[in-house]
Amino acid sequence: MKRGSDFIVGAVMLGVTAAIVAATLWLKETDIRGRDELVARFRDVGNARIGAPLVIRGVRSGRLQRMELVDSWVHVRFSLDRDVAVPRDPVVILNESSVFGEWQATVTERSALPRDWDVRHELDEAAGLSGIVPGATLPDMAQLTAVAARIAGDVASLADRVDTAFDVAAAREMRASIKNFAQMSSVLSDAARTQSVNLGEAARDVRSGVRSLLAASDRVRDVAARFDSSTSRGEVRHIVQDAAEAARQLREASSRILRLSGQLDTAQATLVSVLAHSDSVARRLHAGEGSLGLFLRDSSVYFQTDSLLTQLRRLVSDIQSNPRKYLRVSLF
Repeated sequence: MKRGSDFIVGAVMLGVTAAIVAATLWLKETDIRGRDELVARFRDVGNARIGAPLVIRGVRSGRLQRMELVDSWVHVRFSLDRDVAVPRDPVVILNESSVFGEWQATVTERSALPRDWDVRHELDEAAGLSGIVPGATLPDMAQLTAVAARIAGDVASLADRVDTAFDVAAAREMRASIKNFAQMSSVLSDAARTQSVNLGEAARDVRSGVRSLLAASDRVRDVAARFDSSTSRGEVRHIVQDAAEAARQLREASSRILRLSGQLDTAQATLVSVLAHSDSVARRLHAGEGSLGLFLRDSSVYFQTDSLLTQLRRLVSDIQSNPRKYLRVSLF
């Protein structure tokens, strides 16, 4: 009887011990099958604690296992459930999961991150180590509440300044400004109507100018077509050849003019020499030198010559009247 009681007590003790161990393992979420491990690096982990859940695509896939300080960084080790696929290019984001201060870690792809410069800057700083995933921490509710309180204070200060600035006088001035603005709007409306008329006329002028430009472009196109047709028939080539021939003839004419200019220079020199000799002869004639000079200066020679010519005329007249007296012609 005593031996049976001892057996029952021992069995109860073993059962209680097994229950305590199982409860402890369950409370610590210990997996006796073993889990994979994920290591992330953070500048600050906020209020995250051991046992915080690890979420992948909204599904709880592990928990925070251990945290340790390494230089100026915090290395956090997460346990992963088996057969859980980690996203490509993974990053770990620590953030609050409820308003009661509970934290969780979210594993996501870098490309799926929101456009938050601070978060991306933290991840870029934490990246670079092989086998360690970069991590970043989002501000908790306390920080957000403090920021919201500061913003609320700024808004209250701004409201006080607005109340101080917009008193009764400011309201009157604002009404006057609105009235002036209405008058200015009316003036601008009238000016806009006037300018719309002017713009309509300008648009008509522009359309007319465009039509003229189109007509001119058509003429230019016709001229270009004619030029192309002339080019295809060889007329332009003939014109160029004629121009080249004219240039050649101009070159020949210029060379002839140059030669003629040289000959004129020679003739001018000869003429100058002749004039010099003529001047010398004239001076000698004027001085009465030589036979011709004596003839010119002696009047008796002139009268004798005149008498000789008179006698010659008489002789010619007598020969014409009596030719037989001077000429005898015998045929046999």
